[in-house]
Amino acid sequence: MSMYNPPHPGEFIKATYLEPFGYSCRFLAKQLDVASSTLNRILKGQSGITPEMALRLSKAVGRTPESWLAMQDNYDLWQAKQNINLGNVHSVSFEAA
Repeated sequence: MSMYNPPHPGEFIKATYLEPFGYSCRFLAKQLDVASSTLNRILKGQSGITPEMALRLSKAVGRTPESWLAMQDNYDLWQAKQNINLGNVHSVSFEAA
């Protein structure tokens, strides 16, 4: 079952980890051992969660790396579904001859 308009992982990070605890982007970036500009792009939804970032987030704030990547995939797939026209794509039959 697909989620309606799933949040970007950056939005989730802000709402779940930064805002409730008063942590800054700079603080979390330091804990992740990444540049604050790198994390800032994720928080703004300008960049996605890579496998490397998923590992870093998993260690720093929790959740499995797979859950971080799944969150990114759900967001990306929902966005693609909003913008792609599949009208000219046709099914291929793979029946044995």
